[in-house]
Formats: sequence, structure tokens, C-alpha cells
Amino acid sequence: MPVVLLTQQFISGHLFCPDTKTRIEYCDKTIPGLYVEVRRSAPRQGTYYLRYKNPAGKTAHQRLARTSDISLSTARKKARKLKNEIALGTDPKEESQQQPQTITFGTFLKEKYLPHAASHKRSYRFDLSMSMLRLIPKFGHIPLNQLTRQQIQYFHTDLHDEGLAQATCDHHLKLMRHALNLAVDWELLEKNPAERIQLFHPDNRVERLLSDSELHRLLKVLRNDENRTVCLVALFLLSTGARLNEALQARWSQVDKINQIWRIPASNSKSKRIRSVPLNSSALTVLKTLGTEGENDYLFVSSTTGERMTTIHKVWDRLRNKAGLPHLRLHDLRHQYASFLVNSGRTLYEVQQILGHSSPTVTQRYAHLSTKALQEAADSASLQIGAISSDDDGGHPHHPESAQSEHL
Repeated sequence: MPVVLLTQQFISGHLFCPDTKTRIEYCDKTIPGLYVEVRRSAPRQGTYYLRYKNPAGKTAHQRLARTSDISLSTARKKARKLKNEIALGTDPKEESQQQPQTITFGTFLKEKYLPHAASHKRSYRFDLSMSMLRLIPKFGHIPLNQLTRQQIQYFHTDLHDEGLAQATCDHHLKLMRHALNLAVDWELLEKNPAERIQLFHPDNRVERLLSDSELHRLLKVLRNDENRTVCLVALFLLSTGARLNEALQARWSQVDKINQIWRIPASNSKSKRIRSVPLNSSALTVLKTLGTEGENDYLFVSSTTGERMTTIHKVWDRLRNKAGLPHLRLHDLRHQYASFLVNSGRTLYEVQQILGHSSPTVTQRYAHLSTKALQEAADSASLQIGAISSDDDGGHPHHPESAQSEHL
């Protein structure tokens, strides 16, 4: 909670939340208790609040208005007025809670959140499923402003007790947290009761890295199987580290063969940012073999329908079994590509940029693969020590065993 001298200029141009936080409070030096809350989901805008002690001696927060609705001077006037009323024994928070609240959590999800998610989230169908299956039956009848952190915490824990995987439990909590954050942004709610509830954060990372012999078997199948298009998709994934959907939605207009770059648009990228993927000789060979350039907008086209390929999982299942790798997922080809980079001495930063990870934390999963590169780095120091020792001995290599015998 940084304390700053709030100015209208600061409000207009400096309301940002650090990437490491979901929200931040900028406290006013002029009027104690007045602060602006800024959420990472809504940069350049914030909400004025007054923090105070209620008659019971507990800290409470009263929302004043959005920074886009009133000026700083008006917010200060409202804060001063409220502070005077509080000094006379009034609790503005209690009065606001006594106002009727007709919208329930179920109504909010159906009429406001889900229509918004349908046009803004790729995972909308999962949000719809979780909402209808569990969230609305559990909380649908509760007025939005009467949801409590304890209710949501118990729900999160009960899901796990019912046998759901920890990751699935976390998905439900994340959905509630995101939806209620929007309720705050839309001024339907003052505070998000789902904040600060801890996720299970299970480590579900699965890495199926291939041995040299397994890689040889896979490549043999991909180079010789009759279903050439699906084989070329797999080879392209292995050569670029791309995600399957990114590859299947790739267009020739996004490929620059001269500069050996494939630009993935934000609409196809998981990070929702434009990503440039370097094309190595193996990837360029795949592109040359496809035969769809100039014939179709998309790289990978079904030989049966002539339309863009949308799925290859059925054929992939046959190919991996043919290679004797029944548990190898298509996404494992992305991990295999990352292992190629790390084991060849590329830095984790380089891997992050090529794979398009939004955070270096995601790339840290490959840190253990760099053991070989680190060992080679350590060996280089040993070679230098050995060279210096040889010079000191008049050109004869220094043998630790002989030195030890001389000591004895």
C-alpha cells in the first residue's frame, strides 16, 4: 500500500497494477484513509475508497466512486463528509448493506458474466459447464452482496472431499474469483469475497521426454507412414515447439520463408500476444513438402475434404502406437522441442521467448534439463585449470595422484 500525494495528474496517467499483484492501493497523504484501488484487470482506472474504523473498532471500507466518474477533489470532499459522519457515530458501510439487493449470484452469472465470457474467453464452454453444474446449484439463490469468503472456502474444500482433482477444484475457485472481480468492476459489488482464498496449486506437470531410441522410432514412423499430412503436422510441432491449435490455424500469409519466421497472431496465441517463431531447416522442410502453398490459405489441409484440418487425435493415436509410444501426447512434442533447446545450451530466457511463455516461472519447469549444459560449463573450468597446471610443470600435465604420493 504505497502512500503518495494523490494528484489529478497521477489519477489520469499513473494508475497501474504491478504484474506480480492482482490489485494495489494508492493511499492519499492528504486525507488519511482515502485510497484508490487499481486492479490488474483494469489498468488506467481505479476506484476511490475510504478506510475507517466502525463503531465496533473493526476496519471497514466504503466505496466512493470510480476515478472515471468523479474528480480527485470531489472524492476528497466525499471522504471528508463521511469522516465527519463517522466521527458522530454513523457507519456508512452498515447503511449501504441495508439497502435492498435483488440480483442473486445465479442471475449475475446467467445475465451478466456468461454473456460477457462468451465473447471474451476461449474457455467459455468450461465456464458454462462449471456454472450450470455446480456454481449456480450451490450459490445461485444467494444475493450477490451476501456471498462470504467462508462459504466459498468451504465450497472449494468440499469439492476436493467429493473426489474432484485439486486442479478441478482450483478451476471453480478461479472462475468465481474472476466473475466476482468483474462484479466489482461493474459496480455490482464492493469487495470480492473470493480474494485471498488459497488455491491447492497441484503440480500436474507431465513431461514425457523421449530417449534417443524412442525418438528414432517416432521419426521413422512420421517419415514413412501413409498419412502424410498428420505426420507433417507432428514433425512441424517437433520442429517449432508450437501448440497443436496454433499449427492447425496457421496460414501461409503468416509465414516468412525468407527471414525464416512464422508470426502467430494474438487471436491464435494462448498468451493473446503476437508471437514470432523461428523456423529451422526441419520446419522449412515440412513447409516445402506440404504442397498447399498457393493452393489454400492454411498450411495443413485435409486431403479428404480440402478444408483446414481441425483435429488429428485419432490418427495420432494410431501413429504413436505404431512407434511403440502409446502414452506420448501431441503436447509432449512441445516439451521435446524445449529439451532440444535447453540441452544444446540455450538459456531459459531464449526458451521462454521461442515457446511464448507469458512468465519465466512457466519456463522454469525445464531448468532440470540444463544439467548437461551446466556440466559442460563446469568442465570448461577444469580444462583451464589443467592447462595452467601444465604450464607450471614445464609443459607436463599435472597429475593429482602423483602430487598426493609426494605429500605422503
